[in-house]
Amino acid sequence: MAATGAEPRRRIPSVDALLRSEPGRRAGATFGRVLLKRTLTGVLAEAREDAARGGGPPQDDVLLARAISRASRAANGLVRVINATGVVLHTGLGRAPIPEVAARAAARAATGYTDLEVDRETGRRGRRTTRAELLVCAITGAEDALVVNNGAAGVLLVLAALARRRSVLVSRGELIEIGGGFRIPEIMAASGARLVEVGTTNRTRLSDYREALADPVALILKVHPSNYRVVGFTAGPSARQLASLARSAGVPFAYDLGSGLLDRIPGLPDDEPTAAGALGDGADLVIFSGDKLLGGPQAGIVLGRADLVERARRHPVARAVRVDKMQVAALEAVLAEIAAGRGDGLPVRRMLREPAEQVRRRAEDLALALDGDLSGAHVVACESAVGGGSLPGAALASFGVRVQAPDPEAMAARLRAGVPSVFCRVTDEGVLFDLRTVRSDEVPDLARAIVYAREADDVEDE
Repeated sequence: MAATGAEPRRRIPSVDALLRSEPGRRAGATFGRVLLKRTLTGVLAEAREDAARGGGPPQDDVLLARAISRASRAANGLVRVINATGVVLHTGLGRAPIPEVAARAAARAATGYTDLEVDRETGRRGRRTTRAELLVCAITGAEDALVVNNGAAGVLLVLAALARRRSVLVSRGELIEIGGGFRIPEIMAASGARLVEVGTTNRTRLSDYREALADPVALILKVHPSNYRVVGFTAGPSARQLASLARSAGVPFAYDLGSGLLDRIPGLPDDEPTAAGALGDGADLVIFSGDKLLGGPQAGIVLGRADLVERARRHPVARAVRVDKMQVAALEAVLAEIAAGRGDGLPVRRMLREPAEQVRRRAEDLALALDGDLSGAHVVACESAVGGGSLPGAALASFGVRVQAPDPEAMAARLRAGVPSVFCRVTDEGVLFDLRTVRSDEVPDLARAIVYAREADDVEDE
């Protein structure tokens, strides 16, 4: 039996044998021998595992093709994607698309020297995030602000600076898990703060916090459940109530908003908290992300009381979570647009606020582009989602094009692997392309990608 199981594995070629082949030498010259060797090692390891389970080994050219494909993806880096999922803040696709003005600002910062950490008036060393912090303070009315590399980093830094080896009160109903499996208790443990849970999962009262304040406490933390909703028999104190309680106890109150809505945007749910509103309710610190509802690049923003922000700024962790020059430049440009009253022109806001009838017109344009080349394509009403851990349950009326396919999953896979890559939704009726997240100038490319993928689907079905 052992010999039988080992025989398929012996037929799997070595890494060196494939590297020495003519296709292997050509691919090594194109992508670099070290990269191809790395991808070959992974592909052959998978083939050996499959053979050990009884599977037959693929042909040598198939193994090499898989390794070359992986090397190509790594060497070519990020590629353009058409987002036809209808998820506006799609985490897998990079969340908020930034406006052209921000992209140009990031490119200028990347391709030359900048005054990143120099005060041009004095010639002395400055702070890289001064301009962005001035802008966000002007927009929200905060005393001071600090920009770091993401929202979770902002929470980590605040906890480390204000509550290391001390207790922090958090409602059990707010011990959320964010993307990638990271949880608030784990972030708190990494900061060195001690978690004190109050209340229950669905109901936490102000008295629960008050009773917990009988022991020494460094901070009260409220976490907005921006990626889920608890409904039914629920209760929780407002930010204003917690701020008042924190003031009477002489401890800071920090509010992690998560989704990053600076101020009220027409059309979004009224119960979504805003940074300006949280400060108005008395929060000492407010923390949120830059690449969600703000519509900017990945960043974390901490704003509020100047003395507390300064303590966070001077903490050693602040340097470890700082932003780079391209993030700074893009964030400055986005905040400048909002400060100048041009925030509605940001891509995220346009997509969130666009009337469904305008989306329908793009769907009709796509269906018209497919007419004559593809049968079984229909304009349908659908619902888009905000995504990105923001406004869970908030559906946006939208329109898309549904394309019938013999194997919808296979067609979606071909679309993802194509050029340009297209991400869509697979339904029981076929493949759905939600046009809310597709720009008008992307419609011709999307149409060509659909025709190609569907034709390949038809050939395989035959």
